[in-house]
Amino acid sequence: MTTSPSNRLLFAFILSASLASTIGGLPFNVLPVMLGSLADSFKLDAQTTGMIGSVCFAGYLVGTLGAPFWMNRVNWRLLTIVSAIGTAASFAASSQIDTLEWLVVVWALIGFFASTMTCLGMRILSDLPDKVRAFGTRQGVELTVTAAVLFALPPLIISHYQYPGAALSLAAVVAILGLSAFWVPTGAQSNQDAAAQGTPATGAYLPAMAWQSLALFFVFLVGNIGLWAFLERIGSSLQIAPAEMGIVFAVLKLLGGVAAFFTAAVGERVGPTRAAWWVLGTVGLGLVLLQTASAFIGFALGAWIWEFAFTCGCVFHAASIARSDPSGRAVMLVPAVFALSSMAGPGLAGQIVAGGNYVGLLAFALASTLLPALVNLFRRPA
Repeated sequence: MTTSPSNRLLFAFILSASLASTIGGLPFNVLPVMLGSLADSFKLDAQTTGMIGSVCFAGYLVGTLGAPFWMNRVNWRLLTIVSAIGTAASFAASSQIDTLEWLVVVWALIGFFASTMTCLGMRILSDLPDKVRAFGTRQGVELTVTAAVLFALPPLIISHYQYPGAALSLAAVVAILGLSAFWVPTGAQSNQDAAAQGTPATGAYLPAMAWQSLALFFVFLVGNIGLWAFLERIGSSLQIAPAEMGIVFAVLKLLGGVAAFFTAAVGERVGPTRAAWWVLGTVGLGLVLLQTASAFIGFALGAWIWEFAFTCGCVFHAASIARSDPSGRAVMLVPAVFALSSMAGPGLAGQIVAGGNYVGLLAFALASTLLPALVNLFRRPA
């Protein structure tokens, strides 16, 4: 059966948004592996390691807050090329730096350039009628590609070439993904659409329910991202071998992709309260396994179950935000909320694990998942 032009356009929009978002998502998706490699190469303590993760997402936040004001005024293909070059160049530059001060600056640039790709992916998807399914598919593609990267990064690159090799490898991956510029739309579907999407992107006129949904997403993210930033360190404390660590994180991202596709398929049929409590129970199971792990199997199962639930939770929260504002304006603030939580989470996590005990960090992640579930018991559906 011949695919209709509208279906071909839909596929092109989702594919281009997913590939652009993969560039934007790389710094986050490889964060624990890269921070762990940084800590080993530069002999950094937990607080400094967490600070670098937070600085990266400070740059990410600057980019996400600014993008809605100019995103509709530039050529999206050119933006993809410039951002891909900026992200790749920043990764490459970080491999040659030997001072902490400049390393912090370059990681802020990595976050800034990557954020424009996340915002672009969200902006492209905002033109689609079924946003929940589109966002789930986007995250599934992003995590599947990331899994391929993580299959090779720890065992083949970091174990032999440490952080400089990992940074150069990511620069090459970003450059390849930048070829997606050929499929990215040149701009909004029409000037009228661009104006409609661009005007309220500051969020000044969002309904109260949208602000509440965004706040709950922040709470959910901050503790779980703090855990994500130090997940590699938890594995290292259990003396997980580099090859085994690579398997854990590669399979983890594959499961994240499966979770995103799964949620995209069933998310509309699951109410927000039921979804929040299912995510809480599954996250809790993963955290218990991480706490009781003493070797590879326990650590891997805990990390995989936690990642599956965390990814589903992200898609469910994005769906709730989309439903809370029928105009679609709130969705444009999702990357900013992600940046704020990614900025706060690793720094707070670094303070929690400064003494070398990860129990507090696991409790932090559980509390961040519990609060949104409790709120969803008492609020009206979005």
